[in-house]
Amino acid sequence: MSQIIGYARVSTEDQDCAIQEEALVAAGAGLIRSERKSGTSTKGRTELATVLDFLREGDTLLVTRIDRLARSLGDLEKIVGELREKGAHLRATEQPIDTSTPAGRAFLQMLGVFAEFETAIRRERQLEGIAKAKAKGVYKGRKPSVPVGRVREMKAEGKGASAIAKELGIARSSVYEALK
Repeated sequence: MSQIIGYARVSTEDQDCAIQEEALVAAGAGLIRSERKSGTSTKGRTELATVLDFLREGDTLLVTRIDRLARSLGDLEKIVGELREKGAHLRATEQPIDTSTPAGRAFLQMLGVFAEFETAIRRERQLEGIAKAKAKGVYKGRKPSVPVGRVREMKAEGKGASAIAKELGIARSSVYEALK
């Protein structure tokens, strides 16, 4: 018996999957997995991995839009390839995507290109904004993850790189970088 499995994703902790989940239920999803992870990579997306492992021949993976599934064409092609190998299909509620039809597959590929383009444009805008903020002296970057001053103090106390790394919970390479 084939089933429809929904997948919902938002990028940040302050976002909510509820609207996507409601749309997936309304479209017939019997089971829904949701997560809060960036879509720029499939790495670390445990709920997506669970869904992909669970799908069987004849099943359908249902998303609201393909950008909820993948933001890169490579990842999208990999996911669709995995579905194809299993004999499963991909469908979207807000886009005319259904990989069980030739037109649906073609539209999926076109949207995948646009999703990747959108990600590249967003990254470009971020870099422009950062450059502008740096020019104004407003941009300070992210907080340092390595307490350089503390690393140097500990080294001056005679501690070795391994001991410093262990005590501060950082990589040994970070200790060496801080000591440069």
